[in-house]
Amino acid sequence: MRLAAHPLRWRLLTELADSDYRVRELVALVGEPQNLVSYHLRLLRDGGLVTAARSSFDGRDSYYHLALERCAAALADTGATLHPALRRQSSPQIPPVEDLRRSPRVGVLFVCTGNSARSVIAEALLRYRTGGQIEVTSAGSQPRPRLHPNAVRLLHDEFGIDITGQRPRHVDSLVGRRFDHVVSLCDRAREACPDFPDRPRRVHWSIPDPATAGDTDQASYPAFQQTATNIDLRIRHLLPVLSATRS
Repeated sequence: MRLAAHPLRWRLLTELADSDYRVRELVALVGEPQNLVSYHLRLLRDGGLVTAARSSFDGRDSYYHLALERCAAALADTGATLHPALRRQSSPQIPPVEDLRRSPRVGVLFVCTGNSARSVIAEALLRYRTGGQIEVTSAGSQPRPRLHPNAVRLLHDEFGIDITGQRPRHVDSLVGRRFDHVVSLCDRAREACPDFPDRPRRVHWSIPDPATAGDTDQASYPAFQQTATNIDLRIRHLLPVLSATRS
């Protein structure tokens, strides 16, 4: 509670709740000197409320990410220190799919570089988690010739999702289409993502490419599992935002 209660740290947490950001972007968003922002980010990182990872586009940069599950647990657990009746009983509730059915269909685009792994997994999992109630697609800034076999295998074996007929597409082929949310999952693709009509909500999830984790498909498969877990967690926390988009 002491970590989150500081006005500047609360602003940083609020900005990171929306998207992953680099330090210089957070400096611009909160309007404070970089040394002060870096100091408070370090405190939040030491407290486990945010994490940081080197950019895959520019290794001199780091992206900061709000640890949503850790924040939910830590902030809720402070209630029990005030009174036992305020002890957290369960995990934060994710709005049911029915909430999405009551609103006009929301359009979401996931973008990475090759459109062969990360964005494809995100597209499939969002469609799966919402029962097809979201208009979701994915694309790449430099699409590969085919989907990565580990992405196809993982979605089939662990979620029962068949994407064997899907092919990577170029993000430029979607220019002119309207989306409510555009989510980049790759640091490089974030820089190359074009603009879309009606100023959709732009979000960045800085997620490493699992295909680079091993020399063979078998060696990299555990990285694909970890990537899918990460994406699925972010998607489940995206659902309340989607249900409120046009409510």
